[in-house]
Amino acid sequence: MKLTEDFPLLEIQNLSKRFDGVTALDNVNLSVSKGEIHAVIGENGAGKSTLVKILAGVQPPSSGVIKLDGHVVTIDSVHQALDLGIALIHQELNLADNLDVGANIFLGREPTKLGLIDFSKIRDESKQYLEMVGLDVSPTTIVNQLTIGLQQLVEIAKALSVKARVLIMDEPTSSLSQHETEALFRVIKDLRSKGVTIIYISHRLGEIKELADRVTVLRDGENAGRLNRDEVNHDAMVQLMVGRDVSQYYARTPKIPGDSVLVVEGLKTSAWPSHLLSFEVRAGEIVGFAGLVGAGRTEMLTAIFGITPALDGAVRVDGQTLKLNSNRDAITAGIALVPEDRKAQGLILEMGIRTNIGLPGLDQHKKAKAFLNGRQEKADSDRMIAEMNIKTPSDQQPAQFLSGGNQQKVVIGKWLSMSPRVLLLDEPTRGVDIGAKQEIYRLMEELSANGVAILFVSSEMEEVISMSDRVFVMHEGRITGELGREDLSEESIMQLATGREMAAVKPIRS
Repeated sequence: MKLTEDFPLLEIQNLSKRFDGVTALDNVNLSVSKGEIHAVIGENGAGKSTLVKILAGVQPPSSGVIKLDGHVVTIDSVHQALDLGIALIHQELNLADNLDVGANIFLGREPTKLGLIDFSKIRDESKQYLEMVGLDVSPTTIVNQLTIGLQQLVEIAKALSVKARVLIMDEPTSSLSQHETEALFRVIKDLRSKGVTIIYISHRLGEIKELADRVTVLRDGENAGRLNRDEVNHDAMVQLMVGRDVSQYYARTPKIPGDSVLVVEGLKTSAWPSHLLSFEVRAGEIVGFAGLVGAGRTEMLTAIFGITPALDGAVRVDGQTLKLNSNRDAITAGIALVPEDRKAQGLILEMGIRTNIGLPGLDQHKKAKAFLNGRQEKADSDRMIAEMNIKTPSDQQPAQFLSGGNQQKVVIGKWLSMSPRVLLLDEPTRGVDIGAKQEIYRLMEELSANGVAILFVSSEMEEVISMSDRVFVMHEGRITGELGREDLSEESIMQLATGREMAAVKPIRS
């Protein structure tokens, strides 16, 4: 498509943002044309989130100019951004899931008739916006009855209802299945054809290559470069993002595993009570679990960790059968879990890095059976910040002000400070940039070399194939097959993940 760059719809000139002495954006420039899909990429901490929050009126800039249709505008609030036609769809959806679809689309802007909400008008007008995004559901459907992918489309319909000319999407596919992602892409391309401008934020470079007309790359809060459509490829994006060669991005080094560390036998979860799960993970082994959304992988991890009680079965670590009445029992046995949702389950966002890292060891390190061991907490925090390469001005920095990648490092670091025997990872690189991914993979390599048994769940096929010594595939609560490294491929995993081919699982060795 031909872009009208001489007359951009949205233009940012020398935009800067500072937080308590930390510069998040430094003289950033961006030009976006009407009807363009413009991707903004960069490592965690590069300034992407700060940039889009400024455009959406969530945060004010410290300096710089924003132009719309060639005119300088001031965006002091979300309401003002919407009035200008700029809408942000957050990674964590902002829907009231107890209300119906129509109520969400018009939430805060409800039409009235004789002083009362005009529900008939809401239903009628909602239908046209749902049709625009290809969502065939009734406006009276309660939102919590929809999948995450369909809720994403409701968010887009809501943005279109305020006549959004610029639609900002922040990691829109992070929680979507492959089918839902493909449906979203069709909607995005259709919106572009109708003249809607889209600013697209994603760590998934394959998506950027498929969708973007142009790409702006940020690094350390500054412009690192821009790529036109014919220049957009994986290597060019990575080089600009990290400023270094990451050709060895996926680099699992095969090793000979040791003795069995974790044995799961006949595990029955409340999510899929009719299926039993049995497998083992050996010392120094990285075992991946693949499957589609809803296959039961997360429920399996939370049962092993004692968060949700198992209905039946046995979990053994180093030959000892665990009770697992709570996650404290799992921690005592040397099991650690890095959850999928780091903000809701992995961190206390208002607390500092040191406090978060010290939480798992409170019982183990307390003095005189009652007092906090501040010296030990400080030592663990300093060690983890160094080993995990956590970018922060101090260990007192509240976790909420860290980038997604650094938040994930804190979550992993707090468990590593406990020297676990078994590390459970649920979507360990979800929502982190390619540089942070490389560091997490390196860490997994080092831990396995030191004899830690690693069990990880991932929805990224390339990640599963590249980092696993073995892969178990789940479909609707049961293990449909086990694949060795030599048998790993996207096709073999998807066959098992969709239940089309049932393979015998290798028996657990005694």
